[in-house]
Amino acid sequence: MSLLRGNVRYRFRSDDHDVNVVIEGDAEWVEQHVQALGLAGVGWTMPVASAVQATNLSSVSKQRQEAGVNIEMDDEPESAKPLDMGPEPDPSRIPVVRRPIGQLDLNAKLAEAGLKPAEKPDVIELMEILEEMDPPQPVTGVSSVDPMAEAWLRELLQLVVRDHGLSGLSTEAIEEIASSRLGGREGTALDVWLQSLFAAGKLVKIHGGDEVGWGPSPKWLVGRI
Repeated sequence: MSLLRGNVRYRFRSDDHDVNVVIEGDAEWVEQHVQALGLAGVGWTMPVASAVQATNLSSVSKQRQEAGVNIEMDDEPESAKPLDMGPEPDPSRIPVVRRPIGQLDLNAKLAEAGLKPAEKPDVIELMEILEEMDPPQPVTGVSSVDPMAEAWLRELLQLVVRDHGLSGLSTEAIEEIASSRLGGREGTALDVWLQSLFAAGKLVKIHGGDEVGWGPSPKWLVGRI
């Protein structure tokens, strides 16, 4: 016990003799009483935690402490409201917009914002644009079955996505616009080829209504796959 300093607690317990001794106080004072009771060599002594004063206070906390303000945090929650909660909410300042379901005119709202809704491109217009294009570079990669047809399909879908804001085209639209540039594929042959590109991760399949659409994978669109 001589190695301990400050407040300590000595405890000795014997269930056989129904004895329970607890002595708490300064280390030297506790040791004297332990010796006087003949308990030296039995029991155990442990330090008792004392109040800790914070030393790494901010300048604001130090000023509040010097002014006599209690800066210690209580375990119990404060019943008073904080002083920095801001003004009371005023529900009357929140605009209320009531509209029957289905009455919102999206096109009118887009026009008010200066935006134009996406328009389905005209098939003849897309065919004319492809006619004016220079032949693209064939797609490279071992996964390509028909590099030139795949390059033309990528040009077509890039035109639809980037210039017209659509996500893809239906199988029938692809056949009508670019069948001659896709190796003459039509009907089932075209569908099987598009399915193979989908399986390779180059196309995404779009389900809607009675038709199946096809859109470009972003990586395929930039030539990474």
